[in-house]
Amino acid sequence: MRPIIQVTGLTKSYASGFQALKGVDLEIRAGEIFALLGPNGAGKTTMISIICGIVRPSAGRVLADGHDIIEQWREARSLIGLVPQELSTDAFETVWATVSFSRGLFGKPRNTAHIERVLRDLSLWDKKDSKIMTLSGGMKRRVMIAKALSHEPRILFLDEPTAGVDVELRRDMWGLIRRLRDTGVTIILTTHYIEEAEEMADRIGVINRGQIVLVEEKAELMRKLGRKQLTLQLAEPLAALPPSLAPYALEIAAGGMELVYTYDTRAERTGITRLLTDLASAGIRFRDLQTRQSSLEDIFVSLVTERP
Repeated sequence: MRPIIQVTGLTKSYASGFQALKGVDLEIRAGEIFALLGPNGAGKTTMISIICGIVRPSAGRVLADGHDIIEQWREARSLIGLVPQELSTDAFETVWATVSFSRGLFGKPRNTAHIERVLRDLSLWDKKDSKIMTLSGGMKRRVMIAKALSHEPRILFLDEPTAGVDVELRRDMWGLIRRLRDTGVTIILTTHYIEEAEEMADRIGVINRGQIVLVEEKAELMRKLGRKQLTLQLAEPLAALPPSLAPYALEIAAGGMELVYTYDTRAERTGITRLLTDLASAGIRFRDLQTRQSSLEDIFVSLVTERP
């Protein structure tokens, strides 16, 4: 699948000497949902701001569907919609006026049918004549998305789109994002909700300290980096491991009532059969066992904490 966003050698340094981005290379495919994860201060918002033409890079190049964001800024910017973290709308304007005005900013001709469709898709139609100041926080977030969609962008950046909204509204937005992707819109989202990326994304990118740590298909990332844990609930408490079990790097948990064995799902052999045999030989009996697969959150935490 061809890239619709190409980032090459992207660097951003500030007068203070702080380097927010350090030679970032990234390609985002047309029609995918791409989740960009990273801790606070990792460079997520800086990178999005550069791609969207809000911040100028110190070095590097960004192409939006082949258009250079600096040399061909008008063409590039018309392709992109941005929903920022901050709720910034004119409190005294109506929903309809706010969204229609955003379309006009991009030089697009009046299209009431498109604005109506966007508002209906976002469950804002019955609020079209309401002033922004009268809306709830979740409704204001929907208005921000409507503004970003007003000029019919092919690329949509969602910077923490569900921050501060309740679980029900968050799931509504997930449905909207999927529908947009189905119409051919490329979605790039940053999020602190790891389950959001796990639920929505086709690919995952992790940025830390201004550098891309990893970009991978979500399913492949889970397969390659995910590990499983086998938890054995013991029949009697265990104070210490016998020397014969040292090779398994077992962890004693729950006050000596559990043994936890972590193994690599990619390995040709997990070692579980041999472990159970050695436990029996050591006279250690267990009442039950269960397995647990690493979540995307486990993988993310390991990626951003293991690197210097």
